[in-house]
Amino acid sequence: MISRIDLRGDALPEGPALRDLLPRADFDVAAALEKVRPICEAVHHRGDAALIDFAEKFDGVRLESVRVPAQALTDALEQLDPAVRAALEESIRRARLVHREQRRSTHTTQVVPGGTVTEKWVPVDRVGLYAPGGRSVYPSSVIMNAVPAQEAGVPSIALASPAQAEFGGLPHPTILAACALLGVDEVYAAGGATAVAMFAYGTESCPPANMVTGPGNIWVAAAKRYFTGRIGIDAEAGPTEIAILADSTADPVHVAADLISQAEHDPLAAAVLVTDSAELADAVEKELEPQVKASKHIDDRIVPALSGKQSAIVLVDGIDEGLRVVDAYGAEHLEIQTADAAAVADRVRNAGAIFLGPWAPVSLGDYAAGSNHVLPTGGCACHSSGLSVQSFLRGIHIVDYTEDALAEVAHHVVTLAEAEDLPAHGAAIKARFGWKVPESK
Repeated sequence: MISRIDLRGDALPEGPALRDLLPRADFDVAAALEKVRPICEAVHHRGDAALIDFAEKFDGVRLESVRVPAQALTDALEQLDPAVRAALEESIRRARLVHREQRRSTHTTQVVPGGTVTEKWVPVDRVGLYAPGGRSVYPSSVIMNAVPAQEAGVPSIALASPAQAEFGGLPHPTILAACALLGVDEVYAAGGATAVAMFAYGTESCPPANMVTGPGNIWVAAAKRYFTGRIGIDAEAGPTEIAILADSTADPVHVAADLISQAEHDPLAAAVLVTDSAELADAVEKELEPQVKASKHIDDRIVPALSGKQSAIVLVDGIDEGLRVVDAYGAEHLEIQTADAAAVADRVRNAGAIFLGPWAPVSLGDYAAGSNHVLPTGGCACHSSGLSVQSFLRGIHIVDYTEDALAEVAHHVVTLAEAEDLPAHGAAIKARFGWKVPESK
């Protein structure tokens, strides 16, 4: 069901050579880009009419309006299963605790007497959040996107999720109920690339946004790439992935369950076990079969994901080598199931989020750890972070110098301007001192 990659014995290669040995899903955003281009431009030129036409084409429902009525949000919350409501409320509470602590404060540095640089943090004016609605419905993603935006102080927040024929063209009612719990009342029935285009260009119903965040399929990722530069994005999210670094102390039942939990997202989902224990590898393989059979999404998601080229058990000589492998892989989710997991995790450099020991599975982070589950995929954890309050903030420097403070450094500024053959830069300094460079003190 799952392949093996044996990296024992020989010295592990460095850099790209090691990354090339590791499993990864095919995810050609460049090819998808050409297919979303006409969709995005149709929304640009035809606005709501294009959104309605695409909802009929892709979602099988003819909308009267793209904007979701406020009453639909109220009704969805009133009809929500009380147990689901309680779980969502607890998820929101924990996410707020974590994300509120991330808010940055204004800081002023005195560079010299009379010369300061202040950095203030300003939220983006408007953000469009995306909540998928394809194979699965993710009210948890509504929370993970809305909470950091709210804690950052974003004044205008809108959300889009695909129209559902089953619910009369509205997004899934659990999505709407989550929006109601969060106080997000501007919601649109739009999916995939059309939703991103709606936020990027704006339409008759929806003002344009400065930024779009949220997970989605390859069409969402391609649309984000198409609009990079026009709007800010969180990331081009690829298929979800889990890597588990484990030794002989790990419980194969737990490991197998965690691999399956990620595989049930999508047939392209990646499930990777890195271990120095052949016995654990054997036990996990043995455990996968009965657990898969007891699962729900077997043939359409789990089996294709586990048997695909993106999933594997990777055998290494020891935990040091295992760390090199998981750092090269840069997993979206990395579980450490080893002896002294905290010490091992402290050595990890590349991961979207790290889950320590047997009692912190990825599923906890998906819903109720308080951490954010919108994380970098496809190895992007080597240079990018998950969604946070900082994602929605911009740092602005405020420079304040007195005449004496400028006079003290003027000769350096003029010297550097002339070294770069930009004499007008130096002249802007000289003009303030009677066209002479003040003598340094």
